[in-house]
Amino acid sequence: MFKPTAIYFEKEIENYELGKMLLEKYQEVPKVEIENHNNIEEMRKKENSEFLKMKRNLIIGVRKTHQFVENHKVSDYLVPYTSSGCTASCMYCYLVCNYNKCAYMRLFVNREKMLEKIIKTANQSEKELTFEIGSNSDLILENTITNNLVWTIENFKSVSKGKLTFPTKFSYVDDLLTLDHKRKVIIRMSVNPEYIINHVEFGTSRLKERIEAINKLVEADYEVGILIAPVIFLENWREKYHELILYLQENLSEKAKKQVFFEVIFMTYSYVHNAINSEAFANAIQIFDKTKMTGRGRGKYMYKSEIRKEGEVFFREELSHYFEKNRIWYIV
Repeated sequence: MFKPTAIYFEKEIENYELGKMLLEKYQEVPKVEIENHNNIEEMRKKENSEFLKMKRNLIIGVRKTHQFVENHKVSDYLVPYTSSGCTASCMYCYLVCNYNKCAYMRLFVNREKMLEKIIKTANQSEKELTFEIGSNSDLILENTITNNLVWTIENFKSVSKGKLTFPTKFSYVDDLLTLDHKRKVIIRMSVNPEYIINHVEFGTSRLKERIEAINKLVEADYEVGILIAPVIFLENWREKYHELILYLQENLSEKAKKQVFFEVIFMTYSYVHNAINSEAFANAIQIFDKTKMTGRGRGKYMYKSEIRKEGEVFFREELSHYFEKNRIWYIV
């Protein structure tokens, strides 16, 4: 499990139960008091080559931003929640673009205020709302440090309306299996071909472990989705993703195969990604292919429309063949 080399913390966290617990948990770890978790001057001066060392730090603060953003996929709102960033090092992660600000893991101790706003919004709505609470972190991973996910599910289960959802690349789900979640939590497991997991998604759970976690969650009566993301059109991508979908079909439990839904997202990238990855991961594979990608704004890239169309046709055909009755929420 993750053990930080240093902790940067705001003094205010000492006013919160979770803040006190984390300081006690890591009492032997060197600590640096900071004024603002969002502006750590020491981090901003680090070289790109120090990216992986920076990932070993843990930042603890109080979240000041609580604005919900409308979403029209699996959830109704993207919600700022108890963490941002991650201890893993996926080369495509959008937070890499701001690695000296927020790619490392930041924990926010004012969880009561954040969950209170979700519950209030859910109760005031005329329709059932779903809240995405893991759009800029991995809550399964975070839970191994804070137990926040267990706390959240326990405190949300009695709400009259609303659901919570989040994606993950980690298999550490055992603490969730005995909870009385009342089917109010949708967990979406992100998957990719083993080759991409090994060469691009550094520090995450293996494919086999992720599938085993899906089966456990389904058996524990959670609603579970499978997020094929991000799709990277490497050489022989058709063979790699065919093998992935076939592996899912062969290794998911019968119960899981009957109920999982799918999301498919194509990779986006940026000039800053490429610059940082070139220095931080000198021996890694190249995931930017200028022959397949085009600009989508200043310094940002997406796959060309013909590549995206080809990919969409492929995934609809493959998923329809192996998972004929399962819903595909979207392919983007």
